Amino acid sequence: MKLLFDLFPVILFFAAFKIAEGQPDAAIALAERFMGEGLTAMTAPVFIATVVAIAATFLQVGWLMLRGRKVEPMLWISLAVIVVFGSLTLYLRNEMFIKWKPTILYWIFGGILVYGNIAGRNFIRMLLSKAEIEMPGHAWGTLQNMWIGFFAAMGVVNLLVAYLCSTDTWVNFKLFGLMGLTLVFTIGIGVFMTKHAVTRQN
Repeated sequence: MKLLFDLFPVILFFAAFKIAEGQPDAAIALAERFMGEGLTAMTAPVFIATVVAIAATFLQVGWLMLRGRKVEPMLWISLAVIVVFGSLTLYLRNEMFIKWKPTILYWIFGGILVYGNIAGRNFIRMLLSKAEIEMPGHAWGTLQNMWIGFFAAMGVVNLLVAYLCSTDTWVNFKLFGLMGLTLVFTIGIGVFMTKHAVTRQN
């Protein structure tokens, strides 16, 4: 459920794009009602999907606040990035801004971890503190560096797909490709942590 909640805006972005793509005339009419004339069957779906993704992220934050639950910093960052790059996409009618959004988000997360290295703080260890996982200090350092490398690489891969492939291909990759790569990497992280876990002495 946590995974589905985190992917909520991405899933709705994908669904809105596919529905609009399948009904181009209706998509153009809807988008032009708010953005003015000049849209095409190639551009209207991504603009509609962008609006849906922005609204979905606001709903995530609102839902958590209404339930009195803490809004994690990563969600606040995600909201800020989708609002800025989504707004630029709609205002300038340029879909490349929304395509940059995952990359910017990955690089922000990676940058935070780089700052942690500089400041002598292991944010990955802090995030996993509730799991009560024990590993040697060097293993925690390696783990944080692995995440930094992953975030940097994912940002580059997203841009390669965004610039070299069609918007339809990028939308598919955004949901299935990025999620698949993250899953594979997370499994690798699990194997790494298992090998370096220290047995707690009673």
